[in-house]
Amino acid sequence: MMTQRQLDDRLMDVDKAMRGLRESMRGIPIRFAGFKKDHDHVARSIANATVLLEGAKPMFSNHPVKARRH
Repeated sequence: MMTQRQLDDRLMDVDKAMRGLRESMRGIPIRFAGFKKDHDHVARSIANATVLLEGAKPMFSNHPVKARRH
């Protein structure tokens, strides 16, 4: 099972990769073969996944928070 520390490490890896992608975009003409549209779609999808994983962090701890019953 993945621990919270491992999740933090993977999220930092994704952040580092996205920063590298942003840096590499500087050398490419903005509308070269529709690459900008693909880049924006991937970046948005990665951002959504990152937010979902950040929100799920308590589930990866050694003592997960239990849901309250109403």
